[in-house]
Amino acid sequence: MDWWQAVDIYCERTGPGFWAEPFNAVSNLAFPAAALWAGIEARRRHPAKPIVWILICMAALIGLGSFLFHTYATVWAGFADTLPIWSFVAVFVGTAMHRIGGVKPGRIGVIALAAVALVVVLTLGAGDGSDGVVAAPDPLNGSGQYTPAMLALLAFTALTFWRRHPARHWILAATLTFAVSLTLRTVDLAVCLNFPTGTHFAWHMLNGVMIGLLLQMLVRTPANRTVPS
Repeated sequence: MDWWQAVDIYCERTGPGFWAEPFNAVSNLAFPAAALWAGIEARRRHPAKPIVWILICMAALIGLGSFLFHTYATVWAGFADTLPIWSFVAVFVGTAMHRIGGVKPGRIGVIALAAVALVVVLTLGAGDGSDGVVAAPDPLNGSGQYTPAMLALLAFTALTFWRRHPARHWILAATLTFAVSLTLRTVDLAVCLNFPTGTHFAWHMLNGVMIGLLLQMLVRTPANRTVPS
């Protein structure tokens, strides 16, 4: 694998320069902004649990990793982009399963290992074209990889409304925001001809909002509680 191989998969990038994707790069400020919002709220309300602070720091790292990818645009920067994202998703889902679903930590570990195995199998099965077989154009522009995250949000939304959990409105808002942002990520290349900047920068900004909402949910709502009838 050539770690310095150039990657050009977004509408805005038209050359190899560091600032060839200015909107895609700068829009990553949405992630540290979400982390800052959560950090201020966590300090103002009550001492937050360590896992909340870990997620706040991970949210900020998403912005850094994505900034590196949309400036250097290389294979190694791609890993710097995706690893913080999926690390946040894994830790948040585990935390939400415990706080909202009441799942014991031991079971969360087993589920997490199964999820990791599934992701590895799907990744290896998808291939990268290195075997000489050219893959067909992806109509989803790579957005299919985020299907598990969308399904997890939908599941948490349904669960919180079923249990009348105080977090239900935060989760619903985050789910709707992610649905819009995922749509904008998907159509990025499709709108290139008429909108050269593309829509990927909006994916960053709305995902910052989505992560901000999820962090606020953890900070503001108690665990494993329901609203009295």
